[in-house]
This record gives sequence, C-alpha cells and structure tokens, in this order.
Amino acid sequence: MKYTIHLFGITRDIIGANTTEVELLNSGSTVEQLLGKLKQDFPKLQEIKSLVIAVNSEYAEQDLALSERDEIALIPPVSGG
Repeated sequence: MKYTIHLFGITRDIIGANTTEVELLNSGSTVEQLLGKLKQDFPKLQEIKSLVIAVNSEYAEQDLALSERDEIALIPPVSGG
C-alpha cells in the first residue's frame, strides 16, 4: 500500500519536499512500520528524538493500523518561546 505523508519543520528540510510517499508491502501496516521505513529511507530522521506521526489529525500510537485513505503527518519536536 502507498501512503502519502505530509511533512513539517525539520522533516520537510531533511526530505526536501512538503510531502513524500512510502510504499509498504502489507495492507494494514502500522505506524511503527511506517516510521521505520521513513527512517530507513531518510537516515537523518533517526537523529530526531521525539518524532511522532499524526493520523487523521490525532497523534497515533505505534500499533495503529493504517489505511491508504488516512491523512498522515510526520511531526517533529516543536519548541516555543
């Protein structure tokens, strides 16, 4: 299945685009598998300590099964002032 991931902040800088597509072989792949594939494809993402994924506008648990229709975003750490 192909998943489109929206990118923000440093993740957009690392990948070099506003979105990226990731293809995983299993239907019903999990957030954990998707994040692992992203880190494999873009090793600099491994340097970000608190990287999370949001699915359909909510922070997702690692074991959440994904659907191709899900809206997925890769959220880097946010600092405020």
